[in-house]
Amino acid sequence: MGGIPRWFLATILLPAGRADADMAEGIFSQISDACKKLNISFCGGHTEVTYGIDRPIVIGQMLGKVKKSGLVTAAGAKLGDAVIITKGIAVEATSIMAREKEKEVKRKFGHGFAKRCKDFIRNPGIGVLKESQIATKVCRVHAMHDPTEGGLATGLHELAIASKKGIIADRDAIPVFPECRRLCDYFGINPMGAIASGSLIITVSERDAKRVVSRLKRNGIGAYLIGRVIERRRGVKIFEGGKAKPLPIFERDEITKIYPVRN
Repeated sequence: MGGIPRWFLATILLPAGRADADMAEGIFSQISDACKKLNISFCGGHTEVTYGIDRPIVIGQMLGKVKKSGLVTAAGAKLGDAVIITKGIAVEATSIMAREKEKEVKRKFGHGFAKRCKDFIRNPGIGVLKESQIATKVCRVHAMHDPTEGGLATGLHELAIASKKGIIADRDAIPVFPECRRLCDYFGINPMGAIASGSLIITVSERDAKRVVSRLKRNGIGAYLIGRVIERRRGVKIFEGGKAKPLPIFERDEITKIYPVRN
């Protein structure tokens, strides 16, 4: 939204029967360290031992500051805007697949590959603060949105809904990390619908697009022109195989395919 993060609150749910002081202190230490690196105050929240969960769950709320004139929302995309995506897809999905299926990934692709994929959560990383700050310094950014659950496809649909516009994306222009592609092919996952935290969707006027992409790349962040904003009546489309067709809607995140079905 164009703001600077300042204060973080966390609700921490610890699994009954497994929670102990080391678990709680470890989580608080990780959150505190992450906040310190970004000059954020970890200023409150709630902690409890909860029945019915098998792992710790953290729900966070970030508060920040922005000048009213600098506020950016997903509703701001304008007709004719260029659509930019940073890094590539799908950063968090790659890390999740390698972490949740670590033994299988190591057996199939090797230990080095599995380690590299697990570390995607840090490199290239799931934070988007740096690229958002760079983009807003280059020009007037009309809209930003971070695709998370449901992947890039869902993020583009959400941006279109919020801005009351249509979007057309070029499938060939959308960067997919090689590691992500290999894991998605192996697990039968469509990377367009897999959790995409770490990427940022940015829309700017066409005349500003190349400057934004260039500045991001000079700062070590991959940036790619993947489409444009069109009239709402034309819907959300993807150009693939020589023709435009409706961009798929994923009713649930593709990452759920790696988990066993429970009756």
